[in-house]
Order: sequence, then structure tokens, then C-alpha cells
Amino acid sequence: MNRSSLTMSHRRTWLAFMSVVVLAGCTVPGGPNNNNRPAPSRSLPRPEPEFGGRLEATEEDSAGRFQPSLGFPKDAPNILLIMTDDAGFGAASPFGGPAPTPNLDHLAKTGLRYTRFHTTGVCSPTRAALLTGRNHHAVGTGALVEMVSPYPGYTGRIPASAATIARILRGNGYNTAMFGKDHNVPPFERSAAGPFDHWPTGRLRGFEFFYGFVAGDTDQWNPALFENTSPVPSSNRGADYQLDGDLADRMIRWIHNQKAAAPNNPFFVYLAPATPHAPQQALPEWIEKFRGRFDRGWDAERAEIVARQKKLGLIPVDTRPTPRPDFIPAWDSLSADERRVYARFMEVFAAQLAYQDHQLGRIFKELERMGLRDDTLVVFIEGDNGASGEGAVKGMLNEMAQLSTGKEHAVGIDWLAANLDVLGSRDTYQGIPVGWTWATSAPFPWFKQVASHLGGVRNGLVISWPDRIGSQGELRTQYHHVIDVLPTLLQAAGVEAPDWVDGVAQQPIDGMSMVYSFEDPATPSPRKTQYYEVNGNHAIYHEGWLASTTPENMPWHVALPRPGSDTSAYRWELYDLEADFSQSHDLASAYPDRLRALKAVFEREARRYDVYPVHDTGAQTRARRFIRATRDTPMTYTFWGPDIQLSAMSSPPIFALPFSIEADVVVSENGGQGVLVAAGSYFGGWSLYLADGHLVAASSVSPLPGGQSRVASNERLTPGRHIVRLDFAPGTSGGTARLSVDGREVAEGTITHRPRVLAGGGETFDTGRDTNDPVSSEYTGRDVFDGEIRKIVVDLRLPAGAPPAPVGH
Repeated sequence: MNRSSLTMSHRRTWLAFMSVVVLAGCTVPGGPNNNNRPAPSRSLPRPEPEFGGRLEATEEDSAGRFQPSLGFPKDAPNILLIMTDDAGFGAASPFGGPAPTPNLDHLAKTGLRYTRFHTTGVCSPTRAALLTGRNHHAVGTGALVEMVSPYPGYTGRIPASAATIARILRGNGYNTAMFGKDHNVPPFERSAAGPFDHWPTGRLRGFEFFYGFVAGDTDQWNPALFENTSPVPSSNRGADYQLDGDLADRMIRWIHNQKAAAPNNPFFVYLAPATPHAPQQALPEWIEKFRGRFDRGWDAERAEIVARQKKLGLIPVDTRPTPRPDFIPAWDSLSADERRVYARFMEVFAAQLAYQDHQLGRIFKELERMGLRDDTLVVFIEGDNGASGEGAVKGMLNEMAQLSTGKEHAVGIDWLAANLDVLGSRDTYQGIPVGWTWATSAPFPWFKQVASHLGGVRNGLVISWPDRIGSQGELRTQYHHVIDVLPTLLQAAGVEAPDWVDGVAQQPIDGMSMVYSFEDPATPSPRKTQYYEVNGNHAIYHEGWLASTTPENMPWHVALPRPGSDTSAYRWELYDLEADFSQSHDLASAYPDRLRALKAVFEREARRYDVYPVHDTGAQTRARRFIRATRDTPMTYTFWGPDIQLSAMSSPPIFALPFSIEADVVVSENGGQGVLVAAGSYFGGWSLYLADGHLVAASSVSPLPGGQSRVASNERLTPGRHIVRLDFAPGTSGGTARLSVDGREVAEGTITHRPRVLAGGGETFDTGRDTNDPVSSEYTGRDVFDGEIRKIVVDLRLPAGAPPAPVGH
């Protein structure tokens, strides 16, 4: 049976059959042998070798044999896999972009650039496909892991039947480590209670070491990090701290230690920077490098990107760039203040990408200094999807507020024009205006989340392996997809894909190796067909043609409540990609029969890989349905002391409902100082704390002017035991906060803007302190409560007949 041609129903039948074979002890190719064990070459972990010596009563009469250590394939290279975040095809300089990335340029000169490489169109799905070599719906990741639904393609959990590249290589003698972003940990498994199976170091993922964050994004100045599964303290970070620099430091340190302990062992390192995803933040000196660089605007910049791409041979000279969409204003139509502010947004974006490249250069140079670079296979993917459009027309200063409400607390454009230095600073969680998104997607239409069009899925790929790739500096034009990376790495390492991993029969790998292209630019791509689907936008590539549905919803509306539409009624477009590189000429009306045939191919692939039902519901609507299906979730939460730290999906949803927080505390002799409860940060958070003995409730939707509210008691608490309480009743945009001590009301006030999410990415619900970015600047450096917390009870009042709204991002 050709397993690569199995339908999904056949896959399940095959997996069930193989499992029965294991239990029955039968012999099948690649399955159990006569000793009831899977064949060593096709199973992980490898069975322990039988003792081949002789055992007698004395050591003198016995013949011993030391057990061999786990071997790795002969001439196995070190492997460095890098995937950046939210970068369009035309962002970085090797692909014609305006952001100078000299280290990536050098990598391309020592390797190959691929101009027809594709991702899935959004984060979690691309990363699941990258690590498993399977299509994203086939491994339960048809959407962001927070956007689960009760169907096989949308579970948000990579199954044990899809072992990752890290697990396979680790089972073949590689040391494995991951640094940076992991957006494949299910949100309800991000707490101290785990389970940790789906974490990078968990039994299903295969990494021996992890240093990074488990969320869609995190603050570059003060990220919420983990080392393996333990939170990393956020104190003692210098004023010049940036996460990308920290990741490079930690990665270099790990390689030093790995080569010190096992110098002959190859390593597999997966580096996943969080940049240039929002929040786009950068050091002032890096932003200064680009002052005035983008004053000419996105129309002129896109035209220059296309011109450079043609000059570099990246796109055919007759490529027709797609026009600016109607919802993006012409640069010349903007006011002077708008042009100043929007240009600074792009200066920050370019600074962040350039800083990222500088850190990558440090890594490459260290590999060269250690004598490892020539035999290290580097696979560099510029972006897990196209450029981000979540910033909408005006850009965003606070991503979480923008996505959760469709609007954000915003200062005026005139204030920003007078305070440009705030952009890129600690006070913003920003994303570029969609005009720059369109520019850096050149020459293609659309962008991230729009998996139906090339701007959402076409990403730059560079592969460099000086010892084994002789055709350095060349271009490759074969059509490939992110699922092709795993089989490429396995073939390069001389490792067979296992049929069994940890006793679980493996589903077929959907990817196809690209190793053939290392020395041969002319061989046609073996990939003839590839489906795409994210958030309702879907497409099918087949033998040079691409059929695409017309986008129905804007990316900046992904999280808003939206019941969904009839996705089977989406309008379809048709493109001949062999003649139309940029997807600019819709041929649907000219070739209706071909379009009909391609739609039938999509139907076949969708059923084969569990794409159905196609969803275009908003994230909040999906979350409500999920919570409605799990109504046994308690609405009263009890915490027995300080130092509790919960992820968004595990914490009380105080951002969506009326709530009360009651704390049984013992106040210190000095009258009390520090946080009792803090949730989120100044980008979206609540805090109940004591300030020199005064009980304070604070909320924040932004650290910028007008973004904070505070209600405080006038009297100080006396030393000793007290019951303190916050009651919040929401209004239209804010609400009323009431504070009481020992049953007596001590303060009442207005919260002008109620935070709608626990923000930013990776922020937590804490007791006894405020970890990572604070909600209030009043207690910065004095956040740890100096008394005793006996118990905290959070109670939420669900409106009659209404399902609770979601939390998190």
C-alpha cells in the first residue's frame, strides 16, 4: 500500500490495523518482529540490544560486553532550523526588502534561496506542519491553538501519531534544543499543573532543552519566559534588554555546553524568534538608524521592492504587481501628521528586523569560530506566514485591545506626531499599519491569515550547508511547502522516518524532501498539489494553477464575535501561476471548467486531511462555544496563598464578567505594601494592592495618557488580620469599583476603560506579586506583598442565560 495516497479515513483504518498488529505480535514490514518488538530501524526508541557476552559465577569466567551508546548516522550534520514571525516575502533584503539583513544576505550567498516556498498562512498551523511534516489539519492544528472546535482538524493538540523532527532526531542520537516562540502548547495546559506532554520538552515534542515562551507573542522588553517548564524570573533585566539578544546568548551557551559534553554528537537546534511579530519594539539606537528612511510612503516603497526583486532575479521581469486594495489609503492622501506617525511605525519594524539579523549574525559567527559552520545545515524560513495585517489601516499601539474589541484606547494622531519616540518603546505593543503590510508582501496580494492568496502563504526560504551544497548563491524555483522541511532534514541527516514512536503507529508524512534541489535547479518539483485553509480562506494549488476563495473577513477582525457564514458559498478566483507569478490576473470566468476541476481537487484534499468543516467564526465566538460545552468550569476560584501564577486560559475570566475579589490577609506592622492580586499588564490588566497601607484597585488598558484608572481608600489599614474586597460592576465601556475592609465600604469610583483581555502575550494571573510587566507603575520594584496572604476568593457572576465570554488572546 502506498501510504502517501491514503485518505484520512484510510489513515485511521491503517493506524487501527497497525495497533492491532502490535497487540497480536504479528510481523509486518516496519512493524513488530518475532520478538514482539517493532523493527529497530523503524521504531523509536530503539530496543535495548541483547547482551552478547557470557555470565558465569565469577567475573574471571564471564565475558562482558559494554552496551553501545545510542549511535547517530555517519556524517550526520549539525542542524539549525530558524523560523521568524510575521514577515512578508518582500520584507528582508535577500528577497528585495527594505530592511537590511546582511547576515541573512551572507547566508543566502553560501546557500540557496527558494522563491516558491509556502507556509499555511498563520502561526500555530505553520509551526505544527513544520515540526511534524504533516498538513496542519491532519495534526489537529487547523487554526491557532486557542481557536479550538470539536472536530478532528481543530483540536489544538498535535497527536502522538505525528512525531516531531526533534523527537525523531533525538531518537537517532542528536541533542535537541529549542529557543524562542512555541505557539503549539494547548492554552489549558500552560499552567503549573500541566500536563506537559505538549510542551517542547514533553514526551510528545522531543526537545531536551527549551528556553522561550508559550504564546502567540510576548513583550520584547520584558518577556514572559520559561526554561523547560519553569517560569524565568523577570527581574535584573537591563535597560538595553531585548528578547532576541537573550535568545542568541542562551543558544550560544547551550551549544558551548553541548559540544563540551559530547563533542562528536550532532545537534538539532530550532530557533523561533518572536520578531517581527507584534509587539514591534526596538532599542532607540536601532530605530535611529532608519530615521526618515520611509518618509516616501508605502506606495513608493512597494514599487522599489518589486524593482529590486526583478533586478535580483527573484521574480520574472514581466511580473505585474498587484494593485493597492481600496481599504488602504494612498500615501499622498494622508495628512502630514499621519505620514510622520506611519513612517515611524515602519522605522520601528525595520529596526526590529535589523536587530534580529544582528543576533543571528552573532550565532553564525560563533559557529564559524568553533569550526562548526561548514558542516551545519541551516534552514532559514523568513516568516511563519505573510506580513501581519492585524494593525488595520492606522496601525495599533496595543495589539491585545485591538484584537479583542476591534478598537483600542488610543491617543490622537496629533499627540503621537508630537511624541514619536513612544513608538517602539516599552509603552506600546504595536503593529504596523496595513499599508506597510501590503508593501512588504510585494509583489503578491493580501497578507497573513489570508491563506487563499500568495501574500499570506509565500515566504522566503534560505538553505545553506557549505560542505554539501556546491551551488552557492543560486535561486531555486520549485514549488514547495513547509511540510517538506521535515523529510528534507531527515534525508540530509541520513535518518529514516519511523513507523512507530513510543509504541504509537505513525501517520504518513505528507512532506516531500527538497534535497534533490541542492545541486539541481532544473528538476521539476515533486509537489503537484497542496491545499490551503485558515479561518475560512481556502485555496488549492494543482499542477501550476491556484484556485482561491475571495476573502470575506479582514485579519484585524479575527478575534471579534462572529457567528460565521456559509463558507461553501465563497466566491472563487483562478490563477495560472506559471504565467502569472504575482497572482494578479483572475481567470475564473475564462476557464470555468478548470476552476470546477480544481474545486473538486480541494474537496478531495479537504476530506483527506480533516479540513472540514471550514470555519470562519470569530475567536470569541469559538471560545464561547467551547466554554458552553464545558459548563462544569467553576465560577468561584480559591487561592491558598501567594506565588500562584496562572496562564490566561486557566485563570478567572475577570476580563469578561462582573466579579469580586476577596482576600483574607495579615497586614504587616508598617501598614502594608504590595500586590494581593494582579492579572495581566499595563496593556490590559487588573491589580488589587496595598500602597503604604491604602487599599487600591487599578485597571489599565494602556500605559499611554488616559489609559489607567485607580480607586483607593483614604484610610490606612491597621496591622493585623483583615478581609479586603473589590467588587466590580461593568458599564458600557468601564464600570464601578467598590472597595471594602472587614465588611465596611471604604471607597467607590469609576473605571473609565475596562480591560478586555489579560495582556500581553504570556502574562499571567498572580497572587502576592505582579510578574513580568506591571499593571500599575505605582508599585514598580515594590510589588511583593510584605504581609501574609491566607486565602483569596474570586467570584464571577454570570448573567442569567448567557454563556461566559472568553479570556486571553
